[in-house]
Amino acid sequence: MTAQPLAAADLVQSVDWAAIAPPLIAAAVGLAVLVADLFVADRKKALLGRLATAGLAGALVALLPLRAGDRSTFCLTTDPAACSYVADDFTLVVQFLVLAGALVTALLSVTLAEEGRLPAGEYWFLLLSATAGAALLPASRDLATLIVALEVASLPAFALVGMRRGDRMSSEAALKFFLSSVTATAVSLLGVSFVYAATGSMHLGRIADGLEHVPAALDTLAMAGVALTLIGFAFKTAAVPFHFWVPDTYVGAPLPVAAYLSVVGKAVGFTGLVLVTVLAFPAYSDVWGPALAVLAALTMTLGNAAALRQATGRRHSAVRLLAWSSVGQAGYLLVPIAAAAYGGRDQIGSTVAYALMYAAVNLGAFAVVALVARSAPGNRIDDYRGLYARRPFAALSLAFFLLCLAGLPPGIVGLFAKVAVFRSAVDAGLGWLAVVMAVNVVVALYYYLQWTAVLFRAPEPDAEQTEASDSAPAAPGPRIPVPVPVTVAVALTAAVAVALSGAPQLILRFATGTLFPQ
Repeated sequence: MTAQPLAAADLVQSVDWAAIAPPLIAAAVGLAVLVADLFVADRKKALLGRLATAGLAGALVALLPLRAGDRSTFCLTTDPAACSYVADDFTLVVQFLVLAGALVTALLSVTLAEEGRLPAGEYWFLLLSATAGAALLPASRDLATLIVALEVASLPAFALVGMRRGDRMSSEAALKFFLSSVTATAVSLLGVSFVYAATGSMHLGRIADGLEHVPAALDTLAMAGVALTLIGFAFKTAAVPFHFWVPDTYVGAPLPVAAYLSVVGKAVGFTGLVLVTVLAFPAYSDVWGPALAVLAALTMTLGNAAALRQATGRRHSAVRLLAWSSVGQAGYLLVPIAAAAYGGRDQIGSTVAYALMYAAVNLGAFAVVALVARSAPGNRIDDYRGLYARRPFAALSLAFFLLCLAGLPPGIVGLFAKVAVFRSAVDAGLGWLAVVMAVNVVVALYYYLQWTAVLFRAPEPDAEQTEASDSAPAAPGPRIPVPVPVTVAVALTAAVAVALSGAPQLILRFATGTLFPQ
């Protein structure tokens, strides 16, 4: 008898092209930009930036048809429930955050590329490639795809950080970022191999089932695998003690790249942590739960303490302050993930809500920093003195962003997001972590308000006589026009932040426990 044709057909997987469209569009446009760069004349390189921006906008639009319901593809023919790519609500929200963050980054980058301060073809290709990896990661439902997505998001970022040619700080930052990231990834790969050896599967759902019934002889191996796997994602979140690369990398990188890392890079790390802890390792919540709770406390405390020290010096770097602030904010984002080990995965929605708020206001802060850098490349805290007198809209926008990060009115969305995170700790019985968070929120108020106050002070009379090898003075000088894309980035993020403060339920509904990966 001949074999039935249907049996052979069952071995062929179907691909849901609509489900994979967002990361696919970003990757395809990146390749198109790279090829076009070979043929486009130097005077027309601006077209590459427009193509890249249009590609990111198209990837965002591709999310709209996916709102109807959960979709999955690349599933095992023997087990349709075990899929490598799932486009559920959690995936779509994180992909929106990633693609929107990359789009704002593109707006901040257009002028730098057109002025020749960034190599246009290489820069746009690397940015789109990193974005494609970051958009793939929240949809990944097996460890192999997760690690591949993590590396696709990370490898282009190393080159982006070192994109300022001839700048020693940029090269040093890229090298430090590369070496520390490669080490963390190697440790994670070792952990993945341990988990696979203990469970015999790479799919997150099957791993969860396997860890429920690990033989006693493999328990130590599985426990070590769980701990080591988390390290790579903890590195991307800049959790202590994996944070040491952040300050130098943010200062050495081009400003749009620093903005990208502070938002999209963190989204990659937190998404990976959520997926592996909640979907793959619930059986070992007694291992990763306390560990993440301690990491959250250490991260917010060290980050805020370092940012506080940075804010006390007028000549200290504003970018370095934002870098340490992002470390402190990472601690808050870790709290609901740790709480999920005690109170169930319903707590994950608080992390998503906080991440959306943080993305909007932190990108806005970096947009204003990029604006100020046009006339004060050193970006010292003192360069912002009297900004309201020179550029009222930029000063008011930055003040609002800082108040949102601090959780003070009129930044209502920041306050409510912090309350949601605080409540997740209390509901999970982590009272000590809630106390640590409350203390850190008070500490953070000082340096956010300190910077806000500087914006409205009059410039010092002797500011023009201040000499700095790497910075222009903050005193009024020739008014340098602000590029339209930078203005659009500031206005867009400010509008989003104001809208969210007026209607915080737009994102806080995710904190009610209705959003978690499947």
